[in-house]
Amino acid sequence: MGTDHQTLHLNASKRTKFTNASLRELRENGQIPAVVYGVNTNLAIHVDEKELRKVSRTGRSEFFELKLDDGGSFPALIKDIQQRGGRWVHVDFLQVSKNKPIRVKIPLHYNGTAEGTKGDAILQVQSTELEVEGLPDALPAGLDIDVTPLGVGDKLTAAEVSLPEGVTLVSSGEELLASVITTRGSGADTTEEAEAPEDSAEEPLQE
Repeated sequence: MGTDHQTLHLNASKRTKFTNASLRELRENGQIPAVVYGVNTNLAIHVDEKELRKVSRTGRSEFFELKLDDGGSFPALIKDIQQRGGRWVHVDFLQVSKNKPIRVKIPLHYNGTAEGTKGDAILQVQSTELEVEGLPDALPAGLDIDVTPLGVGDKLTAAEVSLPEGVTLVSSGEELLASVITTRGSGADTTEEAEAPEDSAEEPLQE
């Protein structure tokens, strides 16, 4: 099951100065320089760092309305955030056309307790996201996966994940997402260990 998108907004102002001094001044005033990669053109802007952090908490696959100070607005998502010394210094946005399919990585949320973990086994998660393609309005903010039915030795692959209508899988269907593994040796290992004494009997240990 997919997680529905929230309606989020992020205010932005166009940038007219591009010197290092102007960029440094923006950051000192809590603003992050940014570029919007659009459908037809690119746009230099700056956004409030606190507002940006609120939007980014929802994940890179979450869409929001980017509102410009000149009154214009359009749907967008975060493409990349550049950091320096732990601080955000630049962000790239991607303008989204609601009529054009796009590829995004959707976060996976594993729910429930795998049946096989009631003994000595554990659930091992290999991936926390899945690459999919679809129209912006069809793409979920996240995917909920119930791992309850998984027993010892069971594996969950990308092809087994149920996707919303209009959304197709881009990741390989064979990609391993999660599996239930034992924390001790398998049955085959136990058998080999049980046969070991016969070999030892033929060759006594030397003191």
